[in-house]
Amino acid sequence: MPEPLDAALTEVRALLLDPALTRAVAAGRRRGQRPTVVRAELRPVTLKAGPRLQISTSDGARPYTRNVAPGAEAGAAVDALLAEPFGNWHVETADATLQLRVTKSGEAQVHRAAASRPAPEPGGHDRAKDWLLDPGDPLFAEIGGSAAKRRQVDAFLRALAATLPDDLTGPLRVVDLGCGNAYLTFAAYRFLTGRGLDVDLVGVDVREDQRRRNSELAGRLGWAERVRFVAGTIADAVVEPAPDLVLALHACDTATDEALARAVRWGARWVLAAPCCHHDLAAQLRSRPAPEPYDLLTRQGILRERFADVLTDALRAGLLRLHGYRAEVVEFVDSRHTPRNLLIRARLIGTAPTDAQRAEYRELVGQWGVTPRLATLLADPPSLTAPHQPASVGAPRPDSPTRRA
Repeated sequence: MPEPLDAALTEVRALLLDPALTRAVAAGRRRGQRPTVVRAELRPVTLKAGPRLQISTSDGARPYTRNVAPGAEAGAAVDALLAEPFGNWHVETADATLQLRVTKSGEAQVHRAAASRPAPEPGGHDRAKDWLLDPGDPLFAEIGGSAAKRRQVDAFLRALAATLPDDLTGPLRVVDLGCGNAYLTFAAYRFLTGRGLDVDLVGVDVREDQRRRNSELAGRLGWAERVRFVAGTIADAVVEPAPDLVLALHACDTATDEALARAVRWGARWVLAAPCCHHDLAAQLRSRPAPEPYDLLTRQGILRERFADVLTDALRAGLLRLHGYRAEVVEFVDSRHTPRNLLIRARLIGTAPTDAQRAEYRELVGQWGVTPRLATLLADPPSLTAPHQPASVGAPRPDSPTRRA
């Protein structure tokens, strides 16, 4: 329920000046207003001179960090930040977490939760940064997940953090395709809102029982208005409005192709997909002899399977480039945690492919005599539920998140 903004900011002020503060982030902007900095982060540090409140801000071009003494100096610095028209505040203390979002009508939508883990000791500048989301975060008490799954999700979030610009502002619409138990869905929402972004997130899974389970979890977390779930296939589930960011973690075989094709048709600005198994091209390679002189690559079954993995993801990245994306394939987590440790990371740049890129792709599929599933999906007419056509990529939507100039 909306609350008066002044009263909510007074509560935020008290938390920011509380000795139990562990971290706070301000970002985004209110309707029709623009703060002088795009982002501010506050945390306690211990210096030789004693405890200080560290305030790091960014104007979109360069960061600025200062350490202020407790008392009047910290109070004045906090008041100056609260006077800025930020759209979102995320504050964590040893006792509680508060998330504040300023609505279009100028009121405050506030979510409060009790902390269930001890706060870390204030750190110096050489403190290790082990996790983006601490394994002891109260979130995991609700969503569960093994240690290995949490490690994969944290590594995925690191790749996401490296993909999104630091000065990103505005509402961010996100979809997690093939979300399953929604470990990544909930962790991504926690992480992105922790950066001060105004996030709407949709999880898609084919199973209705998963939709009900995940929706109940969102309600228990107090996120039901911003995190919702739909039952349906990756190719056909209704997701409106179209997302800015598409995620897919270990969607099996050609389900990854369906996720990538959906992202292209939406004109999503960012895509992160970690493929799982690669059976489609492996079957095609088994059905025909390898071109000369590459018979040794596919003669042994294990080598053929691994080569199919590499060929599949190389062609996926190549197809994304042909559709206006800058795409790369990277390792997002160590192979000791999962053998499926590659990530396709793409950013929409909207430029037409070069003749050389087209020729490179044609020659590779022609030489191996394969038909990538992604190519077939992108050649087919788009689903009626897909709001965007590939031809429209490149121009950001009017209400898409922006980078400050």
